[in-house]
Amino acid sequence: MMKNIIRLGRSAGIVTLLAIAVSGCATMKAPSPAAKPLAFYAQTYAAMPQEMFTLPAINITKVKPRFLRQVVNYDTPERVGTIIVDPANRHLYLVMEGGKAMRYGIGVGRAGFDWNGRAYVGWKRAWPTWTPPREMVQREPKLVKYADGMPPSLANPLGARAIYIFQNGKDTLYRFHGTNEPWTIGKAVSSGCIRMFNQDVIDLYDRIPKRGTEVVVLTAA
Repeated sequence: MMKNIIRLGRSAGIVTLLAIAVSGCATMKAPSPAAKPLAFYAQTYAAMPQEMFTLPAINITKVKPRFLRQVVNYDTPERVGTIIVDPANRHLYLVMEGGKAMRYGIGVGRAGFDWNGRAYVGWKRAWPTWTPPREMVQREPKLVKYADGMPPSLANPLGARAIYIFQNGKDTLYRFHGTNEPWTIGKAVSSGCIRMFNQDVIDLYDRIPKRGTEVVVLTAA
């Protein structure tokens, strides 16, 4: 057991959280299963016209296979249903039974590297409103029109779904969310938290309850 001071970075600044005890937070790279046919992934990342706004298909030929959603072997002491974020390897895992996990590719921003430790899902939203921090509006005056919130749309930075992470009853400002910039998955981007393909964040959103899912964020080192 060791104590970590959890720090939350965001493009607008840094939120310092309480120290918590962290255990079992070691990066584990799981072997990928045999590659699936391209047609399988084409279906997984197909357009979603049933959504509030039609989501375009992801061009999977532009994505490295290891960042495509897939079930992998994953040995962890964390219980089934836990979300584990591995920012160093650009992966998010949802622990499943039988030593397996659903693995998703992610893009990691500054906040994704500054925050690590244990927390939980406080709530989740479909097609959320995005409100830029006051400091961001000060830096980019053109965002003042969104000071009271940017309505849901394909241009909204939070994408089709947002999962809000809490610790000790408080919003950490750490998010798992969709992105309208799918080319950033698998990369370290300039700002934001944990971004996912919209199709993937919808899949994760549908697999977890509204609140309470345990979250473990590994160190980025």
